[in-house]
Amino acid sequence: MNNAALTANTNEKVNLVKSIANKTRGPYTPEKYGNVIIPMAIIRRFDCILAKKNKEIAQIVEATSKIKGMTSEKVEEMVKLKCGVPFYNAKCVTLEDLVGDSDNLDANFLEFIASYSPSVQKILKDLKFREEVEFMIKKHILFEVVKAFSEVDFHPDTTSPIAMGYIFEEIIRTYKANAEAGDHYTPREVIKLCVELMMSNNTESLRRDGRILRVYDGCCGTGGMLTTLKSVLVNDMGVKSDDVKLYGQEINPEAYAICCAEMLMLGENPTNIREGNTLTEDKFSGEKFDLLITNPPFGVEWKTDKPFVEKELTQPNNRFVAGTPRVSDGQLLFLQNLISKAEDDARIAIILNGSPLFSGDAGSGESEIRRYVLENHLLEAIVALPDQMFYNTGIFTYIWIISKKPNAKRNHKVQLIDATSFYVPQTPKSLGNKRKFIDDASIEKIVGAYTAFEESEISKLFDAADFGYTKVTIECPLYNEKGEKIVKRGVVQVDTARRDTETIPLKTDIDEYIKNEVLPYVPDAFADRSKDKIGYEIPFTRYFYKYTPPRKSADILAEIAENEASVQETLKAVLNA
Repeated sequence: MNNAALTANTNEKVNLVKSIANKTRGPYTPEKYGNVIIPMAIIRRFDCILAKKNKEIAQIVEATSKIKGMTSEKVEEMVKLKCGVPFYNAKCVTLEDLVGDSDNLDANFLEFIASYSPSVQKILKDLKFREEVEFMIKKHILFEVVKAFSEVDFHPDTTSPIAMGYIFEEIIRTYKANAEAGDHYTPREVIKLCVELMMSNNTESLRRDGRILRVYDGCCGTGGMLTTLKSVLVNDMGVKSDDVKLYGQEINPEAYAICCAEMLMLGENPTNIREGNTLTEDKFSGEKFDLLITNPPFGVEWKTDKPFVEKELTQPNNRFVAGTPRVSDGQLLFLQNLISKAEDDARIAIILNGSPLFSGDAGSGESEIRRYVLENHLLEAIVALPDQMFYNTGIFTYIWIISKKPNAKRNHKVQLIDATSFYVPQTPKSLGNKRKFIDDASIEKIVGAYTAFEESEISKLFDAADFGYTKVTIECPLYNEKGEKIVKRGVVQVDTARRDTETIPLKTDIDEYIKNEVLPYVPDAFADRSKDKIGYEIPFTRYFYKYTPPRKSADILAEIAENEASVQETLKAVLNA
């Protein structure tokens, strides 16, 4: 499905689901709509997947019911083996069938949801859906809700896994306010770009026959990054499906439940998805992965997580060895989490906003984390994406490509790629704030620039030290009324009012810099080198800045005169009308 068709299909079905929410108005307030809409959307997707399988599943259920010691878990395995779906509903009916018996729908629907196999039961239990069903029965709205969902087409033939992922994410974004604060669901084309960047270089050991690739996302949301990554590996790069194992952790309970459902629908192992805060309760402690990808929340404070993070800092081999950023933004903590979980030949892609590039002065937590990444030569490249790429934010974002295994060709160089102009319009209309789409041709150009590893208009190469600087404190003597330096115990006293600092690039000799750039203007100044601080920042925009000369004044005056004449003509037309 192309971009326009995918967008139209997604918008149409999301709008249909949103219209169903109005049927719960009264018993439910708007902030509670998600309690019904999210689990019902999951059930309808399950229902559509099983629709063509129910007849065959019914035979298996009947046959196994006569076998002593048969468990629902074993039946689930048999259904997966014979029918190709890893779950079932023992009633073997659809929502349409239930609606057809409207007089008994309340009791039948309760029995229906209780008849799902164990993998689905866990998801419904996590969502506390039975309680919601009983509440809808009490308020006499269950039939209308089930009937409306029975008319939504979530069948796999018409709604691809990618489209379904978008639909689930948009539903969560709409009905769960706690999922909107800094959470930015990742467009699938951006995930594809991440995967192609990760796999285009330095992957010989990862592509070895028989290598099981363990994939990890510490902010997995509804699972889009994991499933899309595997799809690209399998369908575009020829990796065997059984050789890719997906693992993730998610803090939002609704997103977690949908992720488990997505894994189940796609034949993945939902037990590899864990619920919890990645920063405070690492559910994969001590485990290592081969491909790591994530899009952490942007600009979200981690103040409540701070005690847990600080406790971990006291432990050996903790995840945050490089330091901690300010509590107003935890993005660089998630970056360190990925690095700590990476195998020695692992590849990492993380999507961040602009703040981690430059926020924090020399010696700050942010600067020290950048220093750790750069001085250990972990960073291969940063790709600047177009703005308006995400559904609920229009800001510019950046893909960081990190590798723990040195690449001889790159020789510890860091590549910056300006891909802000590589996009086509999001058609037929925008998805929230998403108005731009990175098409396959643009992905090919971006990956081509990355693999070429050459200087160009969109690609710049740097040494790690190019991003470093020394912040040097410049002092001046304190003078008495006679203009003499004040000396106490043999130490010249400094005039704190005249204190200043100089930011000096690491590759520049500090003494020469002070001689040429400070002393000619302040002859009595001297550097207090005991206060030196090393800092790192990546001023991405500066490297790609293009000077645009100002317009000629004559041209500006001519345009003003033309506009004034146009206004006068308009006024005459209005007044004479």
